[in-house]
Amino acid sequence: MDTASGIGIPVAFGAGLISFLSPCVLPLVPGYISAVAGVAPGQIRAGRVLGPTLAFIASFSAIFITLGLIGQRALRASLQGPTALKVSGALVVAMGVLFVVATIVPRFSHEYHVGGLMERAGRGGPVLTGAAFALAWTPCTGPTLGAIIAAAGGTSSAGRGAFLLAVYCAGLGVPFLITGLAFGKATAAFTVIKRHYAIVIGVGGLVLISMGVLIFTGEFTRLNITVNDWLQSLGLPNFTSDT
Repeated sequence: MDTASGIGIPVAFGAGLISFLSPCVLPLVPGYISAVAGVAPGQIRAGRVLGPTLAFIASFSAIFITLGLIGQRALRASLQGPTALKVSGALVVAMGVLFVVATIVPRFSHEYHVGGLMERAGRGGPVLTGAAFALAWTPCTGPTLGAIIAAAGGTSSAGRGAFLLAVYCAGLGVPFLITGLAFGKATAAFTVIKRHYAIVIGVGGLVLISMGVLIFTGEFTRLNITVNDWLQSLGLPNFTSDT
């Protein structure tokens, strides 16, 4: 079992969710949805945003997956076998540490303001808006995206690495979709989340650190097997089987 199976899948999805909840993305989500839909925030309706939001998600996902595969290929070209796993694990730990540091050093949690960029991109449609999001916020999503790219370096093939990256993008994209479909309730929930940024980002960092340690020590496979045996004992589907 490699990192694109078992517990690696929910961790990748969770990393995408943490990216969405980060202080430099979440406050701007209403603006992104407004730009994607081409209407003011007060005019956002589910029927008007579904298609554009899906195109927006597909656009930034394509860029993130492409960047990730480039990083995975570079890692796999220079390292193989156990060494690759150790380096991947160490990189994931480093990215997790950045998240924990963000709860202590305010400037790591800085909110960026790119209203002008999003206004210009929005006029080009959801695909261009998604591309602008991916390129403008790669530094912001760097710790989580970097962790998943590093984890993808421990997969057995480019296809499995792409799958892990796609799961990460789903974790980032699904909340965007939910926000568009339930704009009022979602934005109200954002207010609560903002009051607990330290907890949200700290937990996310600790999850990444834990995953990195498991990959580095070789315990990732052992844990996958343990979870698999537990699921089978409950008669549940084999969630940790290879994908």
